[in-house]
Formats: sequence, structure tokens, C-alpha cells
Amino acid sequence: MDNKINQTQTRRTQIIKGVQYVYEDYPYWDSEKKQMRHKRGYVGKIGDNGEFIPNKSYATRQQLEEVVNQKKTIITMPYAKRSFYGASYLLDSIGSSSGISADLEVCFPDDYKRILSIVYYLVMESGNTMYRFSKWAMTHQHPFGDNLPSQRISELFASIPESAKMSFFKLQSKRRLEKEYLAYDTTSISSYSELISHVKYGKNKDYDPLPQVNLALVFGEKSMLPVYYRKLPGNISDMKTVRKLLKDVDFLNFKKLKLVMDRGFYSVENVNALYHSHYKFIISIRCNIKIVSSILDSVRESIKDFTNYSVDQDVYCVSSMEKWKYEEKDTLGNVVFSADKRIYVHIYYNGQRAEDEKANFIKSLATVESTMQDGTASDEQKALCKKYFTTKETPVHGLKVEYNEQAILNHVRNFGYFVLLSNEIKDPKDALDIYRNKDLVEKAFSNLKNRLNMRRTSVSSSENLEGKLFIQFIALIYISYIHKYMKEKHLYRNYSMQTLLDELDIIERFDYEGQRCHCSEITKKQMGLYACFDIQPPNML
Repeated sequence: MDNKINQTQTRRTQIIKGVQYVYEDYPYWDSEKKQMRHKRGYVGKIGDNGEFIPNKSYATRQQLEEVVNQKKTIITMPYAKRSFYGASYLLDSIGSSSGISADLEVCFPDDYKRILSIVYYLVMESGNTMYRFSKWAMTHQHPFGDNLPSQRISELFASIPESAKMSFFKLQSKRRLEKEYLAYDTTSISSYSELISHVKYGKNKDYDPLPQVNLALVFGEKSMLPVYYRKLPGNISDMKTVRKLLKDVDFLNFKKLKLVMDRGFYSVENVNALYHSHYKFIISIRCNIKIVSSILDSVRESIKDFTNYSVDQDVYCVSSMEKWKYEEKDTLGNVVFSADKRIYVHIYYNGQRAEDEKANFIKSLATVESTMQDGTASDEQKALCKKYFTTKETPVHGLKVEYNEQAILNHVRNFGYFVLLSNEIKDPKDALDIYRNKDLVEKAFSNLKNRLNMRRTSVSSSENLEGKLFIQFIALIYISYIHKYMKEKHLYRNYSMQTLLDELDIIERFDYEGQRCHCSEITKKQMGLYACFDIQPPNML
């Protein structure tokens, strides 16, 4: 008989031979008789004074239950935590002084702590992938204070809206942009996914055979901090990005914009667009461009006079104020307005650069000649052969390759020269100083690709890529901030960025329930590092 006893019992009494016994009534369902039945379990009796007297069986059962309950009792221990803190404290201070953390909280009120924690991880753990975040989070103090599994990180990447990103750019630009020049450049980031709309095959600047996404970055030359970035399709050339950039910065309300760009961005249309927007610029330009070639021919010898030599910059330089034929066109390409605009043409010459360029060119020509003779020339080498060689093929001697002396002389004559255009800077030395600071962007691209592990991206959707790029851009601001102080305070003499962060990271923080948190001992060397960043070290007690 399969009888199921209901463990909900009711205690009752029964008088047997004048004694009042106590029993527990257990109702249960009798499956054979199809009715509710009852089962009694006697637990004791009522004494003369009305007190309950348990029987031996019930008393023993109660004692056993008490022992079991004692074993099940969870002992609540006071909260205590020990974590690495010194490098996180540095990043906390940078986020506060730069306004990054405050601006992120405004733009991402629900997620800013998660974003900051991932940023801290990217900055402190150079080159590590996201799946190692969990291990790092267990041992380090960070804004979110808890673990973020890989799936949650991916969801965070995908949830970052474009409007919030643009709001962040606006807030940051108000804090830092005054009258400084902004360096602008692009780089290519290879991708394993061809499902992302912006991933295209194009001219990869790292010579990687994978399809790519291009990234445009705007960098402040005085602040030495990145200001804005934009993702571009991988098959878009640098020249085509400038006018879209100008629309973006108009939306972001960048005031008094001044741009520094290399010669890949030069075109007549781009310069006209910069004039149209009333932006100041310095842009590199090829020597064979019409506005330059005639001026260069006229100063080719006089530029090498000692009076034109800059000792600090190790170049000869001359300048000429010229007229730029400015034009505005309608949607059909018809000129609707034209005017002459003032522009400064700065020409520079470096003898060592000329010799180096000549040596490299001669080596490349020798390689072209050899590969053409043995039939292994690439398409690029064949193009060079057509430009700088004459070829003749005979049945007896086969292919005969000879140097085109005139073409080579025409090319070599411009070695060592380079040219900058500006609609503001009159002095060629000042223009060159500003232009050379553009290497900050190259340093930033290096940090993105190497330190922040963005040489190749493996995200599988456009949304994830957008979010990951934004968070890595935030990390780039922190890295650039650290780089600026390390450079100014000559810290690179004794540290790399990683060894400096590691030196601070070993400072621990202790959190005890009901007590104020405190830090482990801080060495004189660590105090000195905080002082270099104009930061007070964390309080020990």
C-alpha cells in the first residue's frame, strides 16, 4: 500500500485509563481506500500541574534535532577584504582631475562603473584579453567592485549608444579644448570578421592581409590627450575623411578648431573645405603639387644658405606667402563663388634625409632590376620598372633592363625636401614644431594596437566593435595622461609605463567591517611617483 503521510501535524490529547496523553496527528491520503486517513504519534502526557511531560522517544528526537540545527547554523563572519590598490588609486585620481569619471557618470549613469573597471583593467594589464578580467577583478580594487564575466562584458559593449558617446566627447572637449592644434590621422585595424559592415579590404597600414576597419583619431597637441575618434570603412582613403570630420566637429561644437594633417589628407577640395569652415590648419603636401613646384625650383639653391638653417630643428627652411584659389561649388560641381585666400608655403631641406632617401631609392631600383631579370617582380616592382627603367626584349639576349637616367634624376632632385601649408602660421620653424608634435597620434595608435590589444579585433558584431572601440578610447585617454607626465618628469629614464604601474600596484588596501579602510606601507619611491603626477598618496590610516 502506497500511503503518503502529510508531515503537517496537529497536537491533541487523549485520556487513557485516567491519564491524559499527548499525541501528534498526521493526516495522510490512503490511495487504496481513496480517502484521507490519520496516524497518531504519542509524544508524552500532561502532568498533575498541567505541564507537558515528553516521553523518552520524543525527548531523544528533540535532542537530535537540536544538535542538527546547531550544525546547520551559519556563523556570520565580519566583512574583510584585501586587494591591490596603488595603481587603481592613481587611475581614480586621473579620472577625477580630468573629469573623465564625472563625464562618464553623466552620460552612462547605469554603466559608468562597469566601463571604468574595464578601462582600469586595460590600462593596468597591457595586452591582456577580456576573458582574463575575472581573475584580475578578484584581486584588485576597481570602481565596479565585482566580477564581470565575458558574456556581461560583451553585452556592455553592445549596449553603448551613439548619443551617449557623442555627449561624452562634447563634455570632454569643453574641459580641454581652447586654442590648441589638433592632430588628425587614421590607422587600420585588422578584423577576423567580415560580417561587420565597416570591415573591408583596403590599404592596410600594417601590411596585414586581413580585411580592416579604419580608425580616425583627433589628438590635442598641448593637452597631449585624445579628443575624438571615428570608425571608418576599411576601403575609405584618408583624403575622403576630412569633410566628414568637419561635419562631426561642427556637431560637437569644437571652438576655434586648428588641424594638423599629413600629406595623405591633402586635396584641393579638402583645403577649400577647411577655408569654408574657417578652420586653421597645417598640412603636409607633396613637392610636385602645382602650388609648390615653381616655388621650390626658385629656392632650390638659396635654401641651403646658412642664414636659412635652424640649429634646433636641423633643417634649412624658407617661406613664401601665396594666394590660394578658393572655390565653392554646387551639388552639380559648378563653381558658384571664388576668391583668393592667403596661404603660407613652408619649404624645408635636410641633407641627411636626402642622402638616406637616395640610398634607399638606389637599393629599391637594384632590387627591381634583379627581379625583372629573373621574372620574380611583383606588381609594385613592375610599376617602378616602367617608371624608372627602359626595357627591351630580344630573342638572343632575352629581357634587357636599363636605367632611365632622366626619370631617376627628376625624382632624386626632390629628395630631402618637404613642404607644409598653413593658413595661419607665418614662421616656418613654428609650423614645423607644431607639425612634428603630430607624432603623438602615432604614439596613440601604437598604444591602441599594442598596449590595448587592438591590432586585430575578433568581435563579431558592429555593436560590439563600436562599444569596444569606445571603452578602449577611454583607456587611451588614461594612458596618454600617464605618458604626458612620465615624459615631462623624465620617468622613462627608470620606468616603462608597465613597470611604473606595477610599482604602485603592490600597495594594498584593507577593508574591515565597521572600520575605516587603510593601506599597506607606502615606500619613499612610491610617494615620489605620486608626487610626479601631482597626486597625494593614499592615506595609510
